Amino acid sequence: MLRWGLIGPGRIAAKVAADFPNVTNGRLVAVASRDQARAEAFAAEHAALAGHPVRPLQGYQALLDDPDVDAVYIATPHSDHARHAIAAIEAGKAVLLEKSFTATLDGARQVVEAARAHRVFVMEAMWTRFQPAIRRAQQLVADGAIGPVRAVTADLGVRRELDVTDRMFALELGGGALLDLGVYVVSFAQHVLGAPDRVLAHGSLVPETGVDAEAGILLGYDDGRSATLQISFRLPLPGNARIYGTEGWIDIPPRFHHPDRLVLHRTGADPITEELPPRGAGYALEFIEVAECLRAGRQESPTMPLADSLAVQGVLQQAADQLGVALHDRW
Repeated sequence: MLRWGLIGPGRIAAKVAADFPNVTNGRLVAVASRDQARAEAFAAEHAALAGHPVRPLQGYQALLDDPDVDAVYIATPHSDHARHAIAAIEAGKAVLLEKSFTATLDGARQVVEAARAHRVFVMEAMWTRFQPAIRRAQQLVADGAIGPVRAVTADLGVRRELDVTDRMFALELGGGALLDLGVYVVSFAQHVLGAPDRVLAHGSLVPETGVDAEAGILLGYDDGRSATLQISFRLPLPGNARIYGTEGWIDIPPRFHHPDRLVLHRTGADPITEELPPRGAGYALEFIEVAECLRAGRQESPTMPLADSLAVQGVLQQAADQLGVALHDRW
């Protein structure tokens, strides 16, 4: 059983930790926060769910120094990902780094360089790639069920009221729609089509804080393929995704980033719906992947390799630059 420590007990970490009973080859043993009381409250809640003790630790270094922690899940704000991941790598801990991987492409490159230099396992926590419906869609594409793929569409949006005290609207913490929602649509397109040759982004910013509020992103490929992506903090977009082939298409119904089914459409045939719900909430799958990779002696996941994280971060960086969003990593 891989022994996990958690850094950054915030909103996403709470959802992830609640799914730990579904992690078949690992257990949460420690949680670290800069605030001891916060660590203790989080540890007590999730120890009750897990049925075993979870140690609360004050300060992230205390967790990295803990010999009883094998792997670290990092759920701090985007702008802190790079420095916290590199610290964990240097401590010899396997790392599952919450998406988006980092705030900037330069930060992502530094994390990847550190992982490879120290020969330590690192993976972006893109849980979508491990959902049964997404794995099945990839299998159908590989089997030629819809012919060669020529296009992808995906959207993801929520209507968020402005709250300047919320991390989502804080530029210094990597707030904005791109890093929170754009990472999903871009990663989905990159997973299917590969890294694009061109990126075109258009959208708007939140004037009060400078984060991006919405964007349409077009990915272009030299052979004519394309991805049309939409994200928003202004609109409650449905969360659809579709893969278009020359002989049909695959729908991933809302919300595509944690789906429970897909619909296969083939020319001249009735649609086929496949029900493929994950066990639990679906977060456990990425933790299972890390343990399986470590057991196999891998330093990267074949499903979420570091090259893919770099490609996705590159698209997000180009989109941010075009929108005028000044993203940065905090060192």
